[in-house]
Amino acid sequence: MQWYALYTEPRHEKKVADRLLKLGVEVYCPLVTQIKQWSDRKKKVEVPLLPSYVFVKLEESNRDIVFQVSGVVRYLFWLGKPAIIRNEEIQHLKQWLLNTVVTSFEVKGIQVGDTYKIQTGPLAGKLGTVSKVEKKHLEIILEQLGFKIILNK
Repeated sequence: MQWYALYTEPRHEKKVADRLLKLGVEVYCPLVTQIKQWSDRKKKVEVPLLPSYVFVKLEESNRDIVFQVSGVVRYLFWLGKPAIIRNEEIQHLKQWLLNTVVTSFEVKGIQVGDTYKIQTGPLAGKLGTVSKVEKKHLEIILEQLGFKIILNK
């Protein structure tokens, strides 16, 4: 059995997770508690850490069962196949949420103009500016070195 990422309709993550559990599917929807401000009060609410995503663990042959649930849009794909999430990554996320108090967070994609720090390899630690973002690669300009790097997915 593998973990897969499901894309849901906006603000349907918890409903989808509950419905999948009723079908007998192992599901993980990472939630964090936030304080929301209304005009007359403040309230603690649980919101998804990853908006519009839940994780399911099932056999590849049973992947179609999730489409019996309303609110499921599609699987997250990587290189033309449903993305498989390693069990260690799910466990790491669960452990991190148990040991961390999250007061605010933001999930963003990489965009042109963003500053990007290279994490690994011979250029680790170097800062660059994202100049191009495409489906299969991104280009970063390293001004201090005077060249451009193309990262392929």
